[in-house]
Amino acid sequence: MQPNPGDSETIRILLAEAESSLVEGPHAERARRDAETLLLCALREDAPDINLAWMIAHEYETLPAHSTADFRAWVERRRAGEPIQYITGEAEFYGLSFKVNRDVLIPRPETEHLVEKAIELARGFERQRIVDVGTGSGAIAVALASNLPGADIHATDVSAAALNVARANAKRHGVEARVIFRLGDLLAPVTGKLFDLIVSNPPYVAGGDRDSLSAEVRDYEPAQALFAGGDGLEIYRRLIPAAFAALFHERYLALEIGFGQQPAVEAFLAGAGFTGIEFTKDLQGIPRVAVARRP
Repeated sequence: MQPNPGDSETIRILLAEAESSLVEGPHAERARRDAETLLLCALREDAPDINLAWMIAHEYETLPAHSTADFRAWVERRRAGEPIQYITGEAEFYGLSFKVNRDVLIPRPETEHLVEKAIELARGFERQRIVDVGTGSGAIAVALASNLPGADIHATDVSAAALNVARANAKRHGVEARVIFRLGDLLAPVTGKLFDLIVSNPPYVAGGDRDSLSAEVRDYEPAQALFAGGDGLEIYRRLIPAAFAALFHERYLALEIGFGQQPAVEAFLAGAGFTGIEFTKDLQGIPRVAVARRP
């Protein structure tokens, strides 16, 4: 890249062009920030160590033709509503950077409450035998492995494509030797094993609520990882009794739940024999994490 104030492909002009385009899209309020994120991603194709401060300080630098072409294509995808994490292939979660694509859900801040609770519980065990059910990108399993160096962790998913992403994320963070990924439905891949902690962020959106989701979620994220029957509770009905049977005595199940699902999930947990049922609220005051103990 060489300075050339007269060139139409300078950082300054490309950013202005992208911002002008993105303010006409569905996320106008994030137009400048998204433009900067996408341009930084394009710059890093050739210079991985470039950061936002460098980009701002070098507004008259020009981009190589291939980076400019990629950037403009990405801007069009973002303008159409595609999540920026799928465009860049990166998502931040629990202080870590994860690879994501359309085979997996984008990790969300609410799920960090589940990880925090799981770490708190696991640190109270002499052994830490954990399984993450429906691992997706592997965000929960990898975050747990990164914070619990003595843990023995399994992770399951029905999607082979999702497990490929999860394995890549485990390798990225140096925990691939401590997380065993298994293909299959819920706890079926670990039949016969007992755990100290079972953790899951399962699909919990009701099929009838599809149209209420933002287009960014509804049109791009994998439906298999979002929807759970007509009332959104199908996975809890199957997972909770299976989890009871797969836990050591006096050990725990921790689940992420959706808005308004606390009464039903509490009933499922109690009906399966769990005790000490507690719920943790997210930053919006919504019950988000259910924890229960097998007596």
